Amino acid sequence: MNRNIAIRLVIDLTMTILMLVAMAYHITGNTIHEVVGVCLFLLFIVHNILNRKWYKAIAKGKYNIRRILSITVNLLFLMSIVTIVISSLPISSDLLPFVSVNNDMIWREIHVLTSYWAFILMAVHIGMSWRTIINAVGKMSGITQTSRIRTIILRFIAVMIVVYGVQTSFDREMSSKLTIYNPFGWGTDDSFLRFLIDHLAIMGIYISGTHYVLKFVQRKKVEKTGKK
Repeated sequence: MNRNIAIRLVIDLTMTILMLVAMAYHITGNTIHEVVGVCLFLLFIVHNILNRKWYKAIAKGKYNIRRILSITVNLLFLMSIVTIVISSLPISSDLLPFVSVNNDMIWREIHVLTSYWAFILMAVHIGMSWRTIINAVGKMSGITQTSRIRTIILRFIAVMIVVYGVQTSFDREMSSKLTIYNPFGWGTDDSFLRFLIDHLAIMGIYISGTHYVLKFVQRKKVEKTGKK
């Protein structure tokens, strides 16, 4: 397996875990939240450096639905991370207490709302690269041959994750978290494990949805090309 791809997978997996840890503010506390935020930002910089060729190629080549969606999602994700970092400076109370401001409510609102949108965009971003991720994992595990039974089992698991994710989205009021800032917090978890499982399931909705929508678009494109 290509070493660069392996490094990117490790970095992306680490970033995903750190994003979830950062969102579990009500469980970890502020100090861990800020430290994890710094680590996440540094890895985000490394991630973009490793993928710098993508930025150079934006203005080149032809545009199709997949590419337009990819550029839109990636740029929105970039903007959301930058906004999270900028808004974190005035509300930092542990790592950067000398930067914090007294009337920080607007900054907290921007920080929290943007974080939830970044969470969704991250899941869509992963979904757009899901085929590449699966192929890379397959090579790492030595599984290179397709199996109908394995495919059926994996799709069944994906459906179960999505069903649980939809239920969890309602239970955790995700729609409200994307539109309303709650100064008293949304935390009701007894453990980080429950928080992790629920939010991974919510990510599963957008990962699976994005992956299969792109597969449908690709299939229609092939059918249209074949008819011509």
